[in-house]
Amino acid sequence: MEIGFIGLGKMGFPMARRLIEARHELTVFDTRREAIDKLVALGAQAASSPKDIADRCETVLASLPSLQASLEVATGAGGVIEGKRVKRFVDLSTVGSQMAAKIHGLLAKNNIVQIDSPVSGGVGGAEKGTLAVMVSGPRADYELTKPALDVIGKVFFIGEKPGSAQTMKLANNFLSATAMVATSEAVVMGVKAGLDPAVMIDVINAGSGLNTASRDKFPRSVLPRSFDFGFATGLMVKDVRLALEEMKSLGLSMEVAEAVGRLWEVIIRDEGAESDFTAAIKPIEKAAGVVVSGGTKGSHTAE
Repeated sequence: MEIGFIGLGKMGFPMARRLIEARHELTVFDTRREAIDKLVALGAQAASSPKDIADRCETVLASLPSLQASLEVATGAGGVIEGKRVKRFVDLSTVGSQMAAKIHGLLAKNNIVQIDSPVSGGVGGAEKGTLAVMVSGPRADYELTKPALDVIGKVFFIGEKPGSAQTMKLANNFLSATAMVATSEAVVMGVKAGLDPAVMIDVINAGSGLNTASRDKFPRSVLPRSFDFGFATGLMVKDVRLALEEMKSLGLSMEVAEAVGRLWEVIIRDEGAESDFTAAIKPIEKAAGVVVSGGTKGSHTAE
């Protein structure tokens, strides 16, 4: 396929690289020239703007860091909406169902189909092609784009309603955010009581407390205190806020979600938006007066 790809960041770059490796003809754009140059060296064509890509490709994929970035790339001046050739815009970003529906409506005025396609699985999943790819949009356009999406992960068709894949993504990331802070509180409790955190994680992973944080994040990034899992606190907080907005718009009671949201607001305040989201444990440690580190019984002195 001839594919345009906009947004070559931590997630976008490996996804774009995999598409090139799968022999798709890729035209790419990013605000950082060095990211474009690296993919051109692998066989991609360079574009000068989102409009330029949309002038040259029928299918345009985008992986962008914020709601505003998705809106501007899709519908702003010099955006995909002004392209002469584009037929469908596949947004791999997490923007929430309301923004997805807004972009859908604006693009539809120019006969461009919005395909909502948020992904889950982090940078590692993007590099290995093992992402969970959630898709909503017209079935016919989904079928046309599926060969490209199959390259980046396991594809799930959620439905034709604009934004429904976003709802699925927010449900997933709310659970991921909850697992991270809940596991942090559980392990901090154990360390405060004198337990070995590495043994705790082994027991949790062998028992009914197993979750993605205990299985993946703690062994790789928390116990070694490297805090380098590859997903920014700012992005996780964005997703938690969007999930809360979605729940409120549906008139739901959200006692757990609101508690999780409050804790993530403390984390972003204390650790900053650019910190790795596995640093979520640090404010919890600080409040308890302990430090969780692998292989020992931790420390009763906060950092």
